[in-house]
Amino acid sequence: MDKKLTLQVAIPTHAPEGISRIERVLLPPREGVGYVVSWQDHRNARIPDAVAARDDVEVLRFDGRGLSANRNNALEHCRADIILIGDDDLVYHPDAFDRVRGVFEANPEVDYASFRYDGPDEKPYPGEAVSLNPVPKGFYQTTFEIALRRQSKAGNLRFSPLFGPGAPYLTAGEDEFFLLSAVKAGVSCRFFPLTIATHPTLTSGSLPKSSEGLLRTTGAVIALRHRLMWIPRLPVVALRISRAGNAGFFKALRAMAAGAAYALREVPSDFGAKADGC
Repeated sequence: MDKKLTLQVAIPTHAPEGISRIERVLLPPREGVGYVVSWQDHRNARIPDAVAARDDVEVLRFDGRGLSANRNNALEHCRADIILIGDDDLVYHPDAFDRVRGVFEANPEVDYASFRYDGPDEKPYPGEAVSLNPVPKGFYQTTFEIALRRQSKAGNLRFSPLFGPGAPYLTAGEDEFFLLSAVKAGVSCRFFPLTIATHPTLTSGSLPKSSEGLLRTTGAVIALRHRLMWIPRLPVVALRISRAGNAGFFKALRAMAAGAAYALREVPSDFGAKADGC
């Protein structure tokens, strides 16, 4: 009988109140499943007893800045066959980890798998399993849907510090850029319509694109996804944002153009190329 794949959940958390949420994320201990928690801005607070008592949980105090760096720290310390990227406010379904492991066992050619979650944003998904090479129209990635086969190109992927909360200019979009990097690196990526968790609040991807940071990030992702056609796409998206009442047309267009120019200037043209095989 084939050996069952091991799995670790890579969870970033922030501040003392963040570590206090971790207990609610954990499922009952099970063989072959563990958790790596990267704790940013820990302020030398105590690890809650219920978390410290778990042999399957490793808590890493991390002094770096930015959510992407925090996620990367968790990824660097995972040693299981499969890494499921998590968050500190998820409620995992009881069979979530078995379902994720089952997908990788049944699909040895897949190194990057994306799943579903429930939540108030009612995110739309494809109705069936589909390849993400290339990314289907209308599909957008949420970080805690992602699982990676560690001993593969996918296992070498990391989040860009140019994107996400705590980044200097593009304050979101780290998840979408992560998927773009995987596709560009030739990683075998696939979506599976299996729900693994509930997220109790709205995610940043579902929030109205009204802030400068979100608008800049929208422009950046468009430019990186459509390098030859990003200029005519920006006013179309700006008009859509304006009609939705999220931001004025010219405000949206200016911010998106600034984000696009920043991304094309700062993101290496060969992004994703470092995801070499192990």
